[in-house]
Amino acid sequence: MLTYVLKTLWRHRARTLLTVTGAAVAMFVFCCVGSVQEGLERLTTGSDANRSLIVFQENRFCPTSSRLPEDYARKILKVDGVRDVMPIQVWTNNCRASLDIVVFNGADPKQIQASRPVKLVAGSWSDFESRRDAAIVGRNVAQRRGLGVGDQFSIGEISVQVAGVFSSTVPSEENLIYTSLQFLQYTRGLDNAGLVTQHEVMLDENAEPDRVAAEIDQVLRAGSVATTTRRKGAFQASTLSDLVDLIGFAHWLGYACVGLVLSLVATTTVMSVQDRIKEYAVLQTIGVRPLRAMRLVLTESTILCLIGGASGTLLAVTALAVGGYSIGAEGATIAFRPSLGLLWSGLIVSLGVGVAAGIAPAIQAATVPIVRALRQE
Repeated sequence: MLTYVLKTLWRHRARTLLTVTGAAVAMFVFCCVGSVQEGLERLTTGSDANRSLIVFQENRFCPTSSRLPEDYARKILKVDGVRDVMPIQVWTNNCRASLDIVVFNGADPKQIQASRPVKLVAGSWSDFESRRDAAIVGRNVAQRRGLGVGDQFSIGEISVQVAGVFSSTVPSEENLIYTSLQFLQYTRGLDNAGLVTQHEVMLDENAEPDRVAAEIDQVLRAGSVATTTRRKGAFQASTLSDLVDLIGFAHWLGYACVGLVLSLVATTTVMSVQDRIKEYAVLQTIGVRPLRAMRLVLTESTILCLIGGASGTLLAVTALAVGGYSIGAEGATIAFRPSLGLLWSGLIVSLGVGVAAGIAPAIQAATVPIVRALRQE
């Protein structure tokens, strides 16, 4: 009977092709939206999102407007529960939402190597540590900008030599460029000597993050600049608040794509059943039971949806993996890295929608009155 279904689909090639293409486009959008949502979730709920703190200047948002004394790190280290502090100078070419944002993080190279989940895939740490204007570049940035080890990269006031390209288990890290702290502090035009954008605080295993954050702000209240300290995940969610709202709206776009596939495949299957209503009557006449007729129609709708949905899902996963896309704002980035879970969700949704779309026409095919159907012209 599978051969029979495939021949039926091939008989109406144009209609089948249009349905498969529509399902593929809708599932492509569904997977892209799902990738953005996964990227946001990874950024705000990752392994270090609740075990690290970010100390930022109070009532400031864009990295270029936050200016904290570097020596705040000594005071923060004295707070109970603090394991280490990494002063970071952040520079970005655009504080607004952008698909091609470039973010530099300046910090001590040894602290970067010790505290960041990065692994060099090209270049060496010794080259990075030996030159003040050297930088290691995230794999996604290197791919988008066509950068390799030894290249000179310039943007705005910043000009660095690429000493390495790194990958990371945290996708958003691959959209960053790391340089030495002194390089960003003393680059002409930035005027950041002795200042940093933020302090990243690593906590002891048993430390209570909210208590430590409140204590840090209390200790620094007497300093020259007031601070706001938050968990890293909460800080990044706040930084990307406008994008979070937009991504939340895009969630409904994903559901709309699923509804579109359901409507498209159901309409095609209904048309197919109506065109062959006599054929189903003949099948029942020669002994095909109603449940078998239902299975024929359900198989037809499922095959249509699976072929289209799987094609769109695989195309989306491939494009996202190769493209290294991301969106960022105010120095924080969301990476659109596909996952195995996204692939499976696309395939499962395609299968479920295919079955759901075929239920109504399957019942019609199984309950067709034989005599009346055979009399139709």
